Amino acid sequence: MTDILDDLAWRGLIAQSTDIDALRAAMNEGPITVYCGFDPTAPSLHVGNLVPLLTLTRIQRAGNHVVGLVGGATGLIGDPSGKSEERALNSTEVVAEWVQRIRVQVEKFLDLSDDSGSVLVSNLDWTAGLSTIDFLRDVGKHFPVNRMLARESVSARLSGEGLSYTEFSYQILQANDYLELYRRHGCTLQIGGSDQWGNITAGCDLIRRVEGGHVHALTVPLITKADGTKFGKTAGGAVWLDPELTSPYAFYQFWLNSDDRDVVKFLKIFSFRSREEIEALEKSASERPAAREAQRALAEEFTTLLHGADECAAVIAASGALFGQGSLTELPERTLAAALAEVPRTTVPALGASYVDLLADSGVVESRSAARRAVKEGGAYLNNVRVTDEAFVPAAEDLLHGRFLVLRRGKRSVGGVEVAAG
Repeated sequence: MTDILDDLAWRGLIAQSTDIDALRAAMNEGPITVYCGFDPTAPSLHVGNLVPLLTLTRIQRAGNHVVGLVGGATGLIGDPSGKSEERALNSTEVVAEWVQRIRVQVEKFLDLSDDSGSVLVSNLDWTAGLSTIDFLRDVGKHFPVNRMLARESVSARLSGEGLSYTEFSYQILQANDYLELYRRHGCTLQIGGSDQWGNITAGCDLIRRVEGGHVHALTVPLITKADGTKFGKTAGGAVWLDPELTSPYAFYQFWLNSDDRDVVKFLKIFSFRSREEIEALEKSASERPAAREAQRALAEEFTTLLHGADECAAVIAASGALFGQGSLTELPERTLAAALAEVPRTTVPALGASYVDLLADSGVVESRSAARRAVKEGGAYLNNVRVTDEAFVPAAEDLLHGRFLVLRRGKRSVGGVEVAAG
């Protein structure tokens, strides 16, 4: 089982650890129980949450037991690390709804069958009935304020905008979670993002003070991109796991568009492929970067894992068809709509404009003169059929699913038109 620590290290997934040799020794004695928490700060997890979630999955697949925790209680408070309490705190009803949605997402990755020895819990289960007096007497007394103030997530805020007592108490609540899971499930390792180091080690200290137990902490790095932009963000915002917030097509394209400088790192972090397979893809990326074999492997694996093989196949078909490598008429309406949402597009109240006008208005070309030039040069397409007449006006029979037109200039510039519902 200690091979998992070597694998995590090779994948670049160990940022900090309390004592990696002691953790290795504990794993040598047999399965341990590991937990990771996810706060419902939105109606869905995003791709950044996948780093600790997939790490938890790897640890379980190595033969250990895991506890996935969704923060029904801590989600009502808010973690102070890197954030400001100017944001509104969500209602109990909203947080409860988000807890259920996130539970469904976490369940896709973990084996929670009866014989797995693993569970999914909410910290509201043991926090809701805890009175303020009991919390202060039984838990709060173990937290020296000077240590709390010294934690990086707190000190950074105190040197700037400050923080409220509500946020200040977050680390005590998270530490109490570790204590409860130590008591209830024998958890001896908590993992999380590197920004959670102070909160996790606070739990280690609480368990030592209250139970005399020795437990472990391990964090995964916060992912950065080679171009300096934030990982998990696109022009449209965060990349979510919920298909209603980020379509499977957009999810696939996010991974497919990985920078050549990032794709091997992403394969190590997000793929379940073996070291040998990843090294082969690394060689391909180095020798034949234009083929984008590594990006395609990553996009296909992860879209299948999250959304299923059928959805991934539909996305791949749409990706090819948009660029003339397949039939647009065979694409499901939902998949085509999602694909066109990711390219330059325009909405019109009704048909009647010429192809040249639509090509320019969609943003595929910069002007009507450029659109006319594309037609003259033979590089203009409507639904993958070449347009040769500058005066051509699309008709109702050209509409896909009664509402879409796919425009293309050359091999790479694609756009869309949607006729608004009357």
